[in-house]
Amino acid sequence: MKHLIIIAGLLFSLSLIAQTKVEKKTAIKANDFGVTYSLPKTSLIINVEVIKTTCKAGPYYKYAEKYIGVKDAITSNKVYYELKNVTVENKGIPDKDNTYVVSFKPGTVAPYAYLTEDGLLCSINTEYTPPSIPAQSATKSSIIKTNDPSVLSEEMLMAGSEAKQAEVAAKQIYHIRESRLNIVTGDADNLPPDGEAMKVVIQQLDNQEKGLTNLFVGVCTKDTSEYEVTVVPHDDMNKEILFRFSSQLGIVNADDLGGEPIYMDLKATERAQQLDPKEAEKKEKSLKGLIYNVPGKATINISLNKQSLYKGEVQITQFGSREGLAPVMFEDKKAPVKVLFYPETGAIKQIIQ
Repeated sequence: MKHLIIIAGLLFSLSLIAQTKVEKKTAIKANDFGVTYSLPKTSLIINVEVIKTTCKAGPYYKYAEKYIGVKDAITSNKVYYELKNVTVENKGIPDKDNTYVVSFKPGTVAPYAYLTEDGLLCSINTEYTPPSIPAQSATKSSIIKTNDPSVLSEEMLMAGSEAKQAEVAAKQIYHIRESRLNIVTGDADNLPPDGEAMKVVIQQLDNQEKGLTNLFVGVCTKDTSEYEVTVVPHDDMNKEILFRFSSQLGIVNADDLGGEPIYMDLKATERAQQLDPKEAEKKEKSLKGLIYNVPGKATINISLNKQSLYKGEVQITQFGSREGLAPVMFEDKKAPVKVLFYPETGAIKQIIQ
């Protein structure tokens, strides 16, 4: 394979603020006035939101149309899955083959750099504040159980047959609706003393009606989870299977034929000129000063059954080149140059002189 794929698995995200941690490194005599850093290579984080829907039939579904006029009641228990919100994140990971040292002249005014925890360069001679990214939280819907004893009256429990129980439950539904209407119109014998009390009573009646109605129509609950796949591309990709998906099983492994394949196509649109080994070695030796990345670009298409789930363009450092800022830029002892980088790609964001 020309690219590495790591299956990260099903994850429930946390409703926290995700932020990259950075560390300040100062160039001092102890480290020969140099700061060691790594350039990143691109990894693509494909995140898929999966919605699991669980439907449970009510015990009186056979009588839903007869007693409460509902024709589309759930008639059997079932579970099914849906794919939602496919996203792609460009995340830089340290390239162990491209670690460098940026050197400063002794006496330079407090030269320093900001690095990520894993050594990726964020800035030189200027502070770096990583962006805060709100993490999406997995959601769970509330469940009203069809066998909630609080909605089963004594008359229902004493009924001799399921048909009779359904008839009693339907009468209770209509009685609740009538009581609510009387309260709203002011025709009830004992009205709530104020507006807040009326809201509480109406809410209680709504809950009772919903619980009884669910005995006929059933309930569906939805649980949202997230699934991640990490791809480290090294060349174009054609119909690479990320994972498989089944509406009955959800997400399954790429080699599980119980699901339909989710394909990823990646095609370079901007790629650095390919050098022969001698030219590449010569260029590598000529790189001096502060080495940085000039990323290439690629288009991405993720699809299921020929239907596109995601289309976009990303920067890929593996398709680009490395260049260097001249050492003389960092030799001004009074006003050193300041440089900001994109740590996910190693590209220059801004140079401040």
